[in-house]
Amino acid sequence: MSHRPGRNHLFVPGPTNVPDRVQRAMVVAMEDHRSSKFPELPTHLFAELKKVFKTHHGQAFIFPSSGTGGWEAALTNTLSPGDKVLASRFGQFSHLWIDLARRIGLNVQVLEETWGTGASPENIGKVLSADTKHEIKGVMVVHNETATGVTSDVAAVRKAMDAAKHPALLYVDGISSIASLDFRMDEWGVDLAIAGSQKGFMLPAGICMVGASAKALEKRKEAKCTRVYFDFEDMIKANATGYFPYTPALPMLYGLKESLAILHEEGLDNVFARHHRLAEGVRAAVKGWGLTLCAKDPKWYSDTVSAVMVPQGFNGAHVIDVAYRRYYLALGAGLSEVAGKLFRIGHLGDMNEVSLLGALGGVEMAMLDVGIQITPGSGVGAAVEYYRSHNPIAKDAMMPRP
Repeated sequence: MSHRPGRNHLFVPGPTNVPDRVQRAMVVAMEDHRSSKFPELPTHLFAELKKVFKTHHGQAFIFPSSGTGGWEAALTNTLSPGDKVLASRFGQFSHLWIDLARRIGLNVQVLEETWGTGASPENIGKVLSADTKHEIKGVMVVHNETATGVTSDVAAVRKAMDAAKHPALLYVDGISSIASLDFRMDEWGVDLAIAGSQKGFMLPAGICMVGASAKALEKRKEAKCTRVYFDFEDMIKANATGYFPYTPALPMLYGLKESLAILHEEGLDNVFARHHRLAEGVRAAVKGWGLTLCAKDPKWYSDTVSAVMVPQGFNGAHVIDVAYRRYYLALGAGLSEVAGKLFRIGHLGDMNEVSLLGALGGVEMAMLDVGIQITPGSGVGAAVEYYRSHNPIAKDAMMPRP
């Protein structure tokens, strides 16, 4: 294949763009992960991760795996084969987590929700209130369903669990939300929180981070699910002195150190506000095109990914293919029930208004190329107006031209 000028413009909801600072931090010589100096790095990372999870009482774990490994670690360390768990299904990733839970021997009761909506606190509350014998041991919720661009209200789920006076553990997939969207592990009573390196943490795929509450750590003592690689017990023993039970992904750890520094330099509240501002601009563009989102109501809108429905008679996969082949722009595909019905624009991680405007311009060209009738510039123009009027830096604070 001949050289393509410029860079591949990556606007899938993960992996996300890796900042230059993080890439440079990862170019390190290998070192002895059993040396007396090595514990300085993991000890720092565990403390900084707790700040991102927003937990004082929980413990952070780092596993060399994708987020799927975090799903498995959270479940196997706290449950036994045959245990009953309650899970809401409203997209491909909630579906895959349910599939994993069943394959490790759990009895999953599924609450089917319409794709384009999220977890229903009301439905979860009803089931838990009826479970007077407390047979349900856990509630599984995907905070941000990447397949449909939907964010669920985890705080409301916890409120429903408390109202039902139910002792089940709360498991939350925060893979495409943590470090991008407001997440409060302690305040929301989350027992197991799962994050992935390739989303808001702005790293390549390769490590997952799991936050576990004190209640969850107690459950590991009676949990009978088989685990070896993902055993909390091995991690707890090794992490106590700053080590790992097996060889860690060293460059990823140095990259994580730098990404955490970037997040804290910007400030988490500013990170969340930036993601909301970027997402609102994309939503303004979608409205400007005369199209709709998969998310069925503004309360479900995700600030990390927008799933854009294509008009009847068009295939979202065609838009994605043209965007990549003609304009070197990577967009997310529709999955499972929404395959071909939409394309996804990821707007999370190391990103600003100008980079997103470039993506929106590429989306417009790709849609026009496949025959979708939009007015050129309609979406980009709407986003431009939104970003100009909502930039936190005031225009009159800028230096005037000489």
